[in-house]
Amino acid sequence: MIKWRGVAIKLHPLFVILMLLSVATGQFLNILTLFGIVLLHELGHLAMALRFGWRIREIKLLPFGGVLEVEEAGTVPAREEALVAIAGPLQNGILAAFAALAGWAGWVDALWVDEFIKANALIALFNLFPVLPLDGGKLLQTWMSFRIPFHRTLLWSTRISLLFSALAVLASFYPLLGGGLLHLNLLLVGSFLLATNWTYRRNMPFVFLRFLVHRAKRSEGRIDGGTLAQPIVVSEQRPPSAVVKLLMRERYHLVYVMRQGKIKRVVPEGQMIDGFLNSLTNGHADLRFFM
Repeated sequence: MIKWRGVAIKLHPLFVILMLLSVATGQFLNILTLFGIVLLHELGHLAMALRFGWRIREIKLLPFGGVLEVEEAGTVPAREEALVAIAGPLQNGILAAFAALAGWAGWVDALWVDEFIKANALIALFNLFPVLPLDGGKLLQTWMSFRIPFHRTLLWSTRISLLFSALAVLASFYPLLGGGLLHLNLLLVGSFLLATNWTYRRNMPFVFLRFLVHRAKRSEGRIDGGTLAQPIVVSEQRPPSAVVKLLMRERYHLVYVMRQGKIKRVVPEGQMIDGFLNSLTNGHADLRFFM
């Protein structure tokens, strides 16, 4: 385990297995280089997250990237989350540019430069794949949150991630059709992503609940600074558990409660969220509604 600015950086078991295999096959130097690239990729995420004042729990390094465990997931402005996500691939671009410059100056071997640039490009492009928890999956989720309610964003980003993860697993068996060998690396990565997103899908109600709990504080900040409200129009029979699913991540809402085509009352989103959270406390609502 490594520590940087008080943040624990751990190796995922997949990375440990890969390093052990590299020793057995004489590829340890290549894996060490890969480790350095992945570490710097994640430090790019970390530096940007710390710049925004995020609280970081830990970083887990995988052969193709890493996972930044933060307290703020889904509760910070989408712009911040997008910048933290893109900081990793951007770091790979910077590393590749420095390697090309070093090769041009003759400081390092041209063959090493070529392999180093290819490794950075591979890691950056793979991490831009639209699957959670990869950077591309986070960017897709952020983009969706500007256009559809946050609950639907969580639901569809998870469905897309599960679909592409399953396709990656199936693709690992494709060489067998032509008499080739199983693509073991793709199988391991696809299986990891599939298991991760299946777990995320099961935990989605709690992710959404955390979003609601932090929503009130962000809403107060918007009101203090002045903001345009986006109306949500519902009938008076619609329960708060259904209304909170209509909240947009980057909007402030006023809920217009209608009866027979007329406005019965206007409820600020904070009051509506409090009503829902109180119903949870009193046992009148079920989180399984958000699955």
